[in-house]
Amino acid sequence: MISLIILHHSKAAYSQACLESLLKSTFRPLQVINVDNGSTDHTLKVLLDWECAADERGIRALTLPQGENIGAVEGRNVALERSEGDYLVFLDNDVLIAQPRWLEMLVEFLQSHPSCGIVAPRLLFPWEPFLVECCGCALSPQGRVAYLDRGAARQQTRQPRPVQAAISAAWMMRREVYETLGGLDPVYSPVQYEDLDYCYRARAIGHEVWVQPAVGIYHFEHTTTAGSDDVNFRYVTSRNAVQFKKRWKSTFEKETLAEEIDFAWRQLPKRGIEEVDWKELCQKELQ
Repeated sequence: MISLIILHHSKAAYSQACLESLLKSTFRPLQVINVDNGSTDHTLKVLLDWECAADERGIRALTLPQGENIGAVEGRNVALERSEGDYLVFLDNDVLIAQPRWLEMLVEFLQSHPSCGIVAPRLLFPWEPFLVECCGCALSPQGRVAYLDRGAARQQTRQPRPVQAAISAAWMMRREVYETLGGLDPVYSPVQYEDLDYCYRARAIGHEVWVQPAVGIYHFEHTTTAGSDDVNFRYVTSRNAVQFKKRWKSTFEKETLAEEIDFAWRQLPKRGIEEVDWKELCQKELQ
């Protein structure tokens, strides 16, 4: 079984699109755990209504309403405690699925790479020309973070490769990683750097982190967290960056990068879901 964990907070249109696109996934048995972090719009109704459609598709859906926004770290940890899958997937509610076998492809990758504990897909912006948002992360010896392949053309697909870290907008991990490490570290609550930290924790106990570019997922970048009114995104990012660098400086300052990487953040144009015909987009299987 795969357990898929999705967080939601007051962005019902994104949640609706994400969950509808998810229905095309062919892997079974599949458990989907939706965590509603104190939404003030009709997100909770979207989740409960979706459970009926999921049941008809053979998906076991579970909705966990939280009375307040407990953040990404605690929200995912609550869901992890209820998960039953052999493989665990984090997915943001601002993604769109356009490959029916995306879960099978990630499972097959983990089964063929015994040393890999976490594998992430390639994230693409969901509008023409579908540029790459992120294909794994690199960290400089000073702790700066780069999204690999950011801004590259979709056609420039690389082979799978190990990376220093990945972002949790979408990744799959073996259950044994969670059983050994436990959940995300609450020191990073409510959000930011908890996923990079988790990758380094996994690597510290012998698991590799890889990206599998053959699996592509559309992502409306920085919608789930940066768009939340009750999260001071810039402040928590800076605070958690300090915590992360303090914890892992002795590791990443010794890591040798295999290629020249520009660590300057590349700001790319953004669009909202109201500007994208996401239903048509998801009907065309991503190649």
